[in-house]
Amino acid sequence: MAERKPQWPEAGDLVIATIETVTDYGAYAKLDEYDKRGLLHVSEISSSWIRNIRDFVREGQKSVLKVLRIDLEKGHIDLSLRRVTKRERIEKVLSWKQERKAEALLRSVAEKLNLTPDQVYEQAGATVDEKLGLYEGFEKAAIEGPEALTEIGIPENLAQAFVDVAKERIHVKMVKVKGVLEIRCMKPNGVKIIKEAFKAAKAEKPKDADIKFYVIAAPKYSVEALAENYKRAEDVLQKTAQSVVSNITKAGGQGTFRREK
Repeated sequence: MAERKPQWPEAGDLVIATIETVTDYGAYAKLDEYDKRGLLHVSEISSSWIRNIRDFVREGQKSVLKVLRIDLEKGHIDLSLRRVTKRERIEKVLSWKQERKAEALLRSVAEKLNLTPDQVYEQAGATVDEKLGLYEGFEKAAIEGPEALTEIGIPENLAQAFVDVAKERIHVKMVKVKGVLEIRCMKPNGVKIIKEAFKAAKAEKPKDADIKFYVIAAPKYSVEALAENYKRAEDVLQKTAQSVVSNITKAGGQGTFRREK
């Protein structure tokens, strides 16, 4: 597959590394993403006193390390374990797993189109990677369909292949938030006005979310918004509720919205 990473990491980068050799003065680790080796000095393994270095690192162990220094002339890379925070470790592992999965998904697209992975990356993957992030692009395709990729310049046949593979291989977890609409319209055609208000609000929903309405007991109705994260779901819920209340009010009715916890 086309090379997308630079040949060397930079100082300050977080890297996934496999411990290869443990010595009294530290450990040598292979940087999985760069095919380079670096030294994790014993002073950079832990902030606490180290009695046995193998209590902290062992051969074959995968770790998230921070790049401290790079000597390109000598080919030396100095690494640190103790300077990696828990949050950095979690985020780096998640990112690394997503990168690996994205590459597997790209290979599946290539197989579907009888192309090589390099060809797919050159024709579509590079653009998706640059504008959305490769894994995020697959997720967006699974949720929104081929339009999510064609609008950034991906050819239709490739965009559809991304969608097909994404829907087969990715389970996108949707977050749900809900609230209660209390709406009344005393006009003779009040029931129709309420139905039209719900219909109009649902038609306005974005492609990356879903909206559901349920009757609790008139005049109360439950409204649910589903999206890929809480912030997005909350935004869709509020805009949907505002749309319903606004349309009911314009038609001569009354409406209020209450967010449920």
